[in-house]
Amino acid sequence: MDITPLRDASRAFLDAAATVADADVPVPDPPAGEWDADRILAHVTLVNAATLAAVSTVAAGAHTTFDNRVALDAWTIDRAIGLAGGNAGLRERVRHQTDALCALAGPVLSEAELDTPVPARLLSHDTLLLDGAVPLRDLITGLAEVELPGHTRQLLALLPEGAAA
Repeated sequence: MDITPLRDASRAFLDAAATVADADVPVPDPPAGEWDADRILAHVTLVNAATLAAVSTVAAGAHTTFDNRVALDAWTIDRAIGLAGGNAGLRERVRHQTDALCALAGPVLSEAELDTPVPARLLSHDTLLLDGAVPLRDLITGLAEVELPGHTRQLLALLPEGAAA
């Protein structure tokens, strides 16, 4: 599996997170119902961890599932922030998780393993996006093509007008 898109999406996400963290202007509070940078980072670490668990379980020859609801839970997100030590620790965690995912998905998993159907439940803003089996590879490409780019835009939207330039 070509892991270049995952590496690129993670790099862009981490660059956006660093831009927000290092902004020379105060970053205003997000609109009601939206997350601040730490919560976005924590959410991504939780999604990455669930993806790593699914990839590792398939590599171990066992059945797995994927459910992102725990990555949406406010208490779990706050706990992840605390356990990682805040923004810098969360960014480091994302970096290492990406390395682990790329190490497994790229050279280790066979095509048959990447095609393994994984029962998945995906929610976003209380909307069910997916409730059915998808190939394991789709969980990985979903990170690269949807999850990380979406949260990259979400991070950059936290900056005051013109601050991202």
